[in-house]
Parts: sequence; structure tokens; C-alpha cells
Amino acid sequence: MQSPEQWTSILQTVWGWLWGSLSAIVNWQAYVFRLVLSGNSFWEVVGKVLLLLFPTFVLVAGVWGTVVSLYTIPFRLGHSARLLTALLMSWWDAARMCWFYWVGMARFVLVLVGSIWGLLRLGAGLIWGTLKSLVMSPFTLLDSTSRQPGVPWIAFTLLIFWSMIEATIFTFTLRPTMAELLADLTGYAVNPLILVVILWFFLFIIIGGSFACIQVLNEAIKSRSFGQIGAMVGVEITVALFEVLFLYRELIDAITPWLAQQGIELGVVGTLGLAFLGWTGVRGMTWFLFGRFGTPALLAILGRQAMEGQQGAARPSPAADLEFWRGPINALKAEHEWFKKEAQHLVELLTLPVLQLVAAGFNFLVVVIMGKPHFTLPFRSLDQVLHSTPIFATGKTHTVEGGGS
Repeated sequence: MQSPEQWTSILQTVWGWLWGSLSAIVNWQAYVFRLVLSGNSFWEVVGKVLLLLFPTFVLVAGVWGTVVSLYTIPFRLGHSARLLTALLMSWWDAARMCWFYWVGMARFVLVLVGSIWGLLRLGAGLIWGTLKSLVMSPFTLLDSTSRQPGVPWIAFTLLIFWSMIEATIFTFTLRPTMAELLADLTGYAVNPLILVVILWFFLFIIIGGSFACIQVLNEAIKSRSFGQIGAMVGVEITVALFEVLFLYRELIDAITPWLAQQGIELGVVGTLGLAFLGWTGVRGMTWFLFGRFGTPALLAILGRQAMEGQQGAARPSPAADLEFWRGPINALKAEHEWFKKEAQHLVELLTLPVLQLVAAGFNFLVVVIMGKPHFTLPFRSLDQVLHSTPIFATGKTHTVEGGGS
């Protein structure tokens, strides 16, 4: 029979062996992590962390689990073969999961590059479609308005554009005169920018109103309303005198020096006569070209009235309006669902390789306690990871989305 001193010596020897092996694992573990987390440059460290950090955790967990499990063999009577088999299968799973991790990272990068390329193509397609629509819309408008009766948008646009051109020309013509007049009236110089803006809007309304006067006079002549004809003739003469005196006269004054060089001296009557002829020619050409078509549209839009010949036109039904909006809304929903699925797919590609390595390392720890791995690797989807819960000898627990049982 051995004495207590002998048992103490034996226990100290065994403890020395155990402590020496565990200390060696700690030193080896520190060396491995120091090797993984060090490098000559920032990008080398980043590459090592992305490619080797998680596999290193699995390797360290495998070494710890294997050594501790081997130390428990004397206490596992009749279960040593199952323990060794579990350790071998855990190492096999760890090696497979490391390989799947590297392949999964490469797959994630490829899918991410493909998704970015798809987004760039989608953005380029949207920009190209917008530019194409902007370029082709005038031709589409011309085609539709030439084949279908309705609002003469081309004449209406030309009328607005011509009024803007005349307002711009006469603004710069009258600006010195108006600046001098306002300075004399107010006693101080007016801001040039404010003067140009106010004068431009004033002239734009005046020029548009002259086209409206011609339209009303034309309608009065057609209806043979002599009272209205007389009133509109007086208004038109007043408008013509205003534009001739303040607008077109300035143009004639600009060519007066040239006429003087040719030996032609213009008096007041000659200047006003040429100015009136200029106004008549400009108004006549613009009226017969687009004014007679665009002016009724302008008056109808300002008065919120239907144009002549459109009272019986069919208005779009509410169903057509809903269909008009349903298309873009459905397209937006489809794009939202596509982005949602693509984001979920990218998250799964990124997390599954990492979770599989974590599960492989966790299996070593479970082998120490239960003598068998818990997780069945590899995982097929994130749902399989979410539904994986510890299995005990007394039963099986499942985690179900929305509740547990």
C-alpha cells in the first residue's frame, strides 16, 4: 500500500504534466494570434485579419478542446471510442469550414462586384432613358398634336417664346430710359437687376396682352358685334400707340443715324410711321404664323376654360388615372423587393461562412462536455442557424420564429 507521500508525489507529477501542456498551449496561442495580427503594412494586416483570424479562432478552440477531451478519457469508461470519433469528425468539420469560409468570401466579393455593376447599369439606364425622353419628347409631341385634335401646344409654346424674346429685346432697349426716369422721380439710382426683372415681366404681359387684343377683335368681327368691335379697335390703337412710342420707336431711333448718312431725315411723323409699320409687320407675321392658334389656348388656360371644339372631348376616366399611377408605383415596389432580396442574399453570403467557423469551434467545446458535436455542418441557410438550439439528453428544444416550445 502506497503512502500519502507517494500519492502526493504522483499527483504533483500529473499536475505538472497538465500545467506544462496547458501553459504550452497558452504560449502557442499567443504566438499564433501575434503572427496573424501583425504585418509590414496596413493592407497586409487587413488581409490577414479577413482571411486568417476566424480560422485561427477555430484552430485554437480545436486544440483546447482536443487536449482537454484527451485528459478526460480516464473518466469516460466505455465512451472513449465515441469521444475520439467525435474529435476526428470535429476536426474534419473545422477543415471543411475553413475552406468554405475562404470560398464564401471569394463568392461574396464576386456577388458584391456584380451587384455594384448591376446598380451602375441601372443608374446609367435611368439617366439614358431620361435624356432620351427629353430629346424625343418634342418629336413625340409634334407627332401626337399633328394627328389628334386638341390644344395646339406647339403654337402656344411659340407664342410664349416669342413674347419672352420681345420682352428681353425691349427690356435692354428701354432700360436706360426707365433708369433715368425713375432716378428723376425717386431721386436715387435704382438697382439695375431689380429694374431689369420688373421691366421684363411688365413687357412680357404687355406683349402677350397685345396678342389677346387681336384675338378678341377677331372674335368680335366674326360675331359682328359692332359695339365690341369699336371698343377693341380703340383698345388696339391704344396698345399699338403704347408699343410704338415706347418700344418700336427705340428701334427706329437706332437706325436713324444710318438713314441720315443716306440723306434721309426723319421727323416725328416719319419716325412714328416707320415704328407703326414695324409693329404691324411683326404682329401680322407672328399672328398668322402661330398667334391665331396659340392665343386662344393661352386665354383658355388663363380662364380655365375648354377650347372651342373640345367641349365634347372624352376626359380620362378615373380608372385610366389609376392605371397611370399604378405602373410607376408597382415598378417602385418591384425595385424595393429586388433590393430587399439582394441585400438579404448578400448578408447571408457574408454571415454564413463566419457562423460556420464559429459553430465548428463551438463543437469542440461541446465535445468536451457531451462527447459529441452539436451542430451539423455546413449550414444551408440563415434559417437553419436560427433554428439550431442545444440538444440535451433529456429532450430537444426548438426555436421557432415568433415563439418557442
